[in-house]
Amino acid sequence: MYVGNLPWATKAEDLEKFFSQYGEVISSRIITDRETGRSRGFGFVEVADQDAEQIIAALNGTEMEGRVLTVNEAKAREERPS
Repeated sequence: MYVGNLPWATKAEDLEKFFSQYGEVISSRIITDRETGRSRGFGFVEVADQDAEQIIAALNGTEMEGRVLTVNEAKAREERPS
């Protein structure tokens, strides 16, 4: 699932710990800027299918370190023109 508006200092482990309170976390990843290596403020968390809807309902709009999270189903990235 997509997780947006993350605090800049959030690491994948933080995301996994935060989400594991609500269900089984399979993996978590913070997206970083290729040039600077800094967080871009969003990431992805993979959870067990049976937990996904419940986790989205529980966490979308909640606060993490003073920032209101956007949590929803991840959409496949559109192909970029060559």
